[in-house]
Amino acid sequence: MLKQIFAALTLTLFLSGCSLYHVDSEDIATDYYPSKSSPNEVVYLEEIKRSFEIIGYVTVNAERRQRVGEIIEKMKREAAILGGDAITNIKSDATGQWKQLPAQELIGNGYVRANFTATAVVFK
Repeated sequence: MLKQIFAALTLTLFLSGCSLYHVDSEDIATDYYPSKSSPNEVVYLEEIKRSFEIIGYVTVNAERRQRVGEIIEKMKREAAILGGDAITNIKSDATGQWKQLPAQELIGNGYVRANFTATAVVFK
């Protein structure tokens, strides 16, 4: 029984480790912008058609196979901490790094990681 519990915990940790994100931001604003109470207050806009100020950059490092919607949600959460109204201009380095594992052929590109970066802005 103990071996089964240990095996289940090990498998859970291994599978959950496959979709880890690393989220970071760089605040470049000279003014203070209070954090938003929810990431839902931050929108993603491909093109901004009103005046705005860039307050920072948000970077999410994740596996390349992650859905863009999940990446955007992580970016919105970080932009909300910066006090942003929107994120825009999402770019990816798309290079990633291979983890050297003996089972690489079995897991395919599951461990290819990429940086996704967006600009956090506030509306004027």
